[in-house]
Amino acid sequence: LAARLARYTGNTTYAEWAEKSWDWMYDSPMITRDWKIWDGLTVKNNCSDADQIYWTYNVGTLLAGATYMYNYTDGNATWGQRVSGLMNGTNVFFVQSAGLNNPPKPGPPGGEIMAEVACEFPIAQTCNNDQPSFKAYLSRWMAMASIMAPFTSDVIMPRLQASALAAAGQCTGQPGGSACGRRWYQTVWDGFTGVGEQMSALSVIQSNLISKVDPPVTADKGGTSIGDPSGGGGGDNHGTNVDPVLTKNISTGDKAGAGVLTALTLLLVLATTWWIIT
Repeated sequence: LAARLARYTGNTTYAEWAEKSWDWMYDSPMITRDWKIWDGLTVKNNCSDADQIYWTYNVGTLLAGATYMYNYTDGNATWGQRVSGLMNGTNVFFVQSAGLNNPPKPGPPGGEIMAEVACEFPIAQTCNNDQPSFKAYLSRWMAMASIMAPFTSDVIMPRLQASALAAAGQCTGQPGGSACGRRWYQTVWDGFTGVGEQMSALSVIQSNLISKVDPPVTADKGGTSIGDPSGGGGGDNHGTNVDPVLTKNISTGDKAGAGVLTALTLLLVLATTWWIIT
């Protein structure tokens, strides 16, 4: 969020918060030095241990933010290195085609079909109702990354293209013969369908159109949203347009009156309850 606002508004405060957010994440166990992005931290040991599980949207979220900052800083080398690292972090989510209903082959090298490895493997399937939608977010953010940081495009676009073709091959399920399945690395519908599966298939397919549209606008180039960067930062200065009732000091009389009204309301509730019961 800070990265997107920094690029849209040009406000350096947002950029500073993006840097702070990155530093906190990178210094925590959530980002490993080989670019695994864990889903969260456990409360044991003062949040010093990661939960050792990763999802597509975790690395996708950070990749989007990092590429926005890379673009905002006109190709800053530090942000470029972070983008490259996060691109490496996506590798685990791309596998090779497994044909019919066979287990997937590990990838890479050669893996270009997106998979939610935390719950799509093994055959048993452990994805809940939310998790089948996660590939939609990685698809969208990888497409955006290819625009915000063009040096990533040569890796991203072949993966989005292969994943889109594979996802379309899963969209032959019932009802109607057009419901989309979950395991894109298989060449026949896997029997799963739902909102998450539909979202992911639609997102990866339409992400291949990213080169046909203009890049995200900014406040100076095409943007129409008008914000107030100072909003919420006034401290005790409430301004002159606030209703005086909201800032009035509570007197003893006010408290007494509130007590009487509360007591009367309680008596009314009790009387009504008694009347209904009897």
